[in-house]
Amino acid sequence: MSQQAQRKARRADAERELPVVAVVGRPNVGKSTLFNRIIGEQAAIVEDRPGVTRDRKMLEAEWLGVRFNLVDTGGWMPSGSDLDTKVSRQVEEAVRGADVVLFVVDASVGMTDDDEAIAGWLRQGDHRVLVVANKCDNDRREDERWEFMALGLGEPIPVSALHGRRAGDLLDIVIADFPDADEAAEHTGEVDGVDVDGDAVAPADAPRVAIVGRPNVGKSTLFNRLVGEDRSVVHDMAGTTRDAIDTVVDTPDGPLVYVDTAGMRRRSRIDDSAEYYSLVRALRAIDDADIALLVIDATEGVTGQDQRLAERVDAAGCPILIILNKWELITDPEERLDRLADLSRKLAFVGDAPVLKVSALTGRGVHRLRPVLQEAIAQYHRRVPTRDVNKVLADAQQRQPAGGGAKVLYAVQGANDPPTFTLFVNRELPQHYLRYLERSIREAFEFGSTPIKLRVRKRTS
Repeated sequence: MSQQAQRKARRADAERELPVVAVVGRPNVGKSTLFNRIIGEQAAIVEDRPGVTRDRKMLEAEWLGVRFNLVDTGGWMPSGSDLDTKVSRQVEEAVRGADVVLFVVDASVGMTDDDEAIAGWLRQGDHRVLVVANKCDNDRREDERWEFMALGLGEPIPVSALHGRRAGDLLDIVIADFPDADEAAEHTGEVDGVDVDGDAVAPADAPRVAIVGRPNVGKSTLFNRLVGEDRSVVHDMAGTTRDAIDTVVDTPDGPLVYVDTAGMRRRSRIDDSAEYYSLVRALRAIDDADIALLVIDATEGVTGQDQRLAERVDAAGCPILIILNKWELITDPEERLDRLADLSRKLAFVGDAPVLKVSALTGRGVHRLRPVLQEAIAQYHRRVPTRDVNKVLADAQQRQPAGGGAKVLYAVQGANDPPTFTLFVNRELPQHYLRYLERSIREAFEFGSTPIKLRVRKRTS
C-alpha cells in the first residue's frame, strides 16, 4: 500500500471512532441551516439560493451526551455542469463514509424529480437513511410531509432547521442506535482524551496550516495533494471554495491540520454575500493558524492582491511560506529568473520567507514542503532562555550603541506563537535601532521568516 493510501486509511479510521452522520439533498433545501442547528453555531455559510455549499465539511456534534461527526455537503445533482458533477462526487464520498444519512427535502415545495433521483440512488446503498422534511414551520406544513412517503425511505421527519422546531426529536432518532458516551469510550479505547494504552489521542493543539491566496491559483489542488485525497472541489472557475475546510493529516513529525480557504479578493470587488462570508472565514483561518502557505500563480507573478494578502498574514503574526504554483508552465529560464526577482522585490517585507516552486497538479516539488514547514513551525514555537537573550542584546549594543545614552537594561521572552520579547530600557529607542535589535535576535537564534514582536518598557525610577 502506498504512503498516500496508508494516510487515507489512518484518517478514515480516526474519523470512524465516532459515528458519522451525513446531511444530503438537492440544492437549497436547508442542509447547511440544519447542519448549523445541530452543531449549535454558524459553522457553515448559509444563503437563500442554491450552490453556496460545495465542499463537504465535517465537525463534531453532541446530543444528550452522545458524540458523532456531522458532515455538511453541497447539493447533489443528477446532471449539470462539470462543477455540479464534482460537487455531487463530494456528496457521494460523504455518503460512503456515513453511518446515518439525513436526506433533507423541502416541505414548502413538495417532492421534485431531483428528490426522486436522490432517493433512487440512496436506496441502492445499505445506509440508514432518514428523510427530513425541512421548513415544516407549522402544523399545516407538517401535514404536507406525507407525500415524501412515495420516496420509499420511510416516514418523513418534520423539522424547521431555521427555527429549531422538532430538531430535538430528529436528533433523538439519529442517536437511537449509537453507543452512549461510556460505550463509545470503551469501543474506541478513549477516556478523557487518552486511550486505554496510555497514548495521546489526536492532540487538539496540532499545528494549523492555512492555505491562502487569490482565487484560482491552485489552493484546493495543493490542499488535496497534501491531504492525499480529493477533499475540496477543484474547478477552473474562480471562487469554487466557499468555506474553510479543515483536515488532519498524520505525518512522520506528528499530526498537522491543513485548512483550505476561499480565494480572497479586495472587499470592494465583493458583491456577493456568500463570498463576503467566505472572506471572513478565510481571515479567521489566518488568525487561528500557526503558519500560512501563500499560494501564488507563477504564470502571473506577484500581484497587488498577493502583496496585500502577505501583509494581512504578516500582521496576524504567523510565519509565511511562499508557494509558487504552476511553476512547470514557465519553461523559459530568463522568465523564471524575472519571476523570482519580482517576488523578492515585491514581498521584501516578509523577510527571509522560504519560497518553494511546485506543481500542485502533478505533485512536483510538493515533497520539499514538509521539512520546511516543520522548521517554520519549530521557529514559531521556539523559546529562548533569558540569559541567552540578554547576551545577544549586550553584544549587539556593544557593536552599535543606540546613542544619546539610550540602552536596553535587560530583556525577557514573554511569549511565543509568535516569539515576543519585552525590552526594559532607560529611555526611548528609535525605530531603526529596534529593527537592528530584532535582526540581531533573529540571526542569533535562527528564527528565519517567523515574525518577532518587540515590546518596549521604560524603567521608572
